[in-house]
Amino acid sequence: MTVPARVLTVAGSDSGGGAGIQADLKTMLALGTHGMSVIAAVTAQNSLGVQDAWELPVEAVRAQYRSVVDDIGVQAVKTGMLSSAPLVETVAELLAGTDAPVVVDPVGVSKHGDALLAESALDAVRTKLLPTATVATPNLDEVAQLTGVHVDSSEAMRRAATALLELGPRWALIKGGHLEPGSATDAGADQAVDLLTDGGDEYWLRAPRYDNRHTHGTGCTLAAAIASRLAQGDAVPVAVAAAKEYVTGAIAGGFALGGGIGPVDHGWRWREHS
Repeated sequence: MTVPARVLTVAGSDSGGGAGIQADLKTMLALGTHGMSVIAAVTAQNSLGVQDAWELPVEAVRAQYRSVVDDIGVQAVKTGMLSSAPLVETVAELLAGTDAPVVVDPVGVSKHGDALLAESALDAVRTKLLPTATVATPNLDEVAQLTGVHVDSSEAMRRAATALLELGPRWALIKGGHLEPGSATDAGADQAVDLLTDGGDEYWLRAPRYDNRHTHGTGCTLAAAIASRLAQGDAVPVAVAAAKEYVTGAIAGGFALGGGIGPVDHGWRWREHS
């Protein structure tokens, strides 16, 4: 039997199932890989927001990681919610000793505006975690938090990418989904535009912008999709383009759950062909 590519997510659990570990594992399955997890935090979370969160001990995170990597092995790793400096430093140390591409989603704030990263952990993200990244995938709020560059145009996306690359990742993906419609050069109001660059090559990735408020888990899903494609052997630009196509379909299929913001549809391709 063919063994699928193995992808590990190191992130927080979303009890509502729309983001975090749950979104990552759904994405990995949808893209044909074997997903594995290291839970770094547990949240009480639903469509209305994050009601509470509990960080796991560093020892528990380290033990989960070693258990998976030392026996099963990994072909790509994706990081998400790492809420404190000790957790960030521990995970960065583990990643530095792992021979696999790494996708760092520097989660700072939830879709509902809940803080998920302690202010004291920012330096650790900048100096320890980002240098381990094959691709870093901040949204506009996160890149401003990490670099001080506030993005309101295509040129500002370039400046943000340059500032992010100076912190150590090999590739920077600046996600423009939160840009005001039409503010990216050569993009219409109906397009969501991202910038992928390694400081030399530059790729502008465009996709339809859907009028759908149910977008919980978008960032986790994109990063997990990139990791899945990297694990399957894609080059970074190919992996990111394929991941953007997948997450665009998931956003289009986002559905209402509870009384707030619903999740993207990780199984949209299955439903599309059923």
